[in-house]
Amino acid sequence: MKYSKLFIVIFMVLVTHHVDAQTSFNPDKKFLEARDLALNGQRDEAIELGLQIVEKYPGYSDVWILLGRVNAWEGRYDSASVYFEKAIEQSPDYEDAYNGYLDNLFWGEQYDKAESVLERAEKEFGPNTSSALTYRKSRLYYYREEYEEALDIAEDLYAKKADIDGLLSYISNLKRYTRNSAVGMTVDYDSFQGEISPWQTYALYARTRLGFMGSVIARATHSHRFDSNGTQYEIDAYPSLGKNSYAYVNVGFSNASFFPDYRFGTSIYWSLPKAFEFDIGYRHLKFSEITHILTASVGKYTGNWWLNLRANHVPSSSGGSISGNIQARYYFKGAEDYLMVQFSTGVSPDEEDRDLQSQLLDSYRGRVGYQQLWTPRWMGYAFLGYSYDELSPGNYRPNLNISVGTEFRF
Repeated sequence: MKYSKLFIVIFMVLVTHHVDAQTSFNPDKKFLEARDLALNGQRDEAIELGLQIVEKYPGYSDVWILLGRVNAWEGRYDSASVYFEKAIEQSPDYEDAYNGYLDNLFWGEQYDKAESVLERAEKEFGPNTSSALTYRKSRLYYYREEYEEALDIAEDLYAKKADIDGLLSYISNLKRYTRNSAVGMTVDYDSFQGEISPWQTYALYARTRLGFMGSVIARATHSHRFDSNGTQYEIDAYPSLGKNSYAYVNVGFSNASFFPDYRFGTSIYWSLPKAFEFDIGYRHLKFSEITHILTASVGKYTGNWWLNLRANHVPSSSGGSISGNIQARYYFKGAEDYLMVQFSTGVSPDEEDRDLQSQLLDSYRGRVGYQQLWTPRWMGYAFLGYSYDELSPGNYRPNLNISVGTEFRF
């Protein structure tokens, strides 16, 4: 009897200790701690805590997913795949596991395996496949350089108002790889309210893709200004520098006094996280003297909006000058249909309809416009602008600009 009582006491102590240990180890609280560690850069600590959790609670799928993502961030793609497989094994109907798994395989450039995982997910969810998973299907086509298929899926998601961060930026990037050829025409009319005779400017261009040069545009711009005529010839190229970067190169020449004798420009563009874009570049204009211009901009896609702020700097011995341009676009049913509003001070070196020689910085301009893709092949646009250009101290010249254009794609 004495030993039986002792056994019961020991048993109760052990059970109480086990219950206390279980109670003190709150898996949800520990998961949040592990996630915070991972987001704060303490990834080894996050992995260690995550493994402790799944040792006690092997069915906790969110922890397996966290372990997979942290390993993927560290570039350990094979290890990450093991954890994502564990998450799917525990919860085969949990879509987050598939999304994380696909991201990991994309980063590891394991596209055949990604296709297999995507097929498993589509079989599991069928018609209930979410926009997030469908977006990753588009990304798989993108990584395989099947750009038309990727674009079709992305545009369908946009039309359905899918809540995907950076979707417009992604679609705009895909546009660089599709619809390879086009011809177009623009017409500009500038009225100066009697100060000088109106200007008429006409531009014809053709665009195609040429291997590593990317999209290449040949353009001829003919203008009647200051009671004389002149033509400028240019070539633009947009070579790809990788999946998230590309370059812009421009060369041109002219024998007209109001165009540069020759011009050169280059920029490098980066697509950044959170749907940001950034570029930095240089422009070289040769009139009677050479003008050097440094340019940079930052852009952001948010919802249906694209916002962009650009600055141009002209260096000189006195310190130089800065001009700026802020532009906003509101997109409608697709990435080609938008309303644009622009405000600027100074003159951008990329504006063909401006007087770059008479004045370069002392100018103020507002502009609105609309562009629409009428059919899959035809696009049109129209812009209306008003500028107030300072030619000399106290001497301003108003300018009303009307610009229309169209493009045919094939």
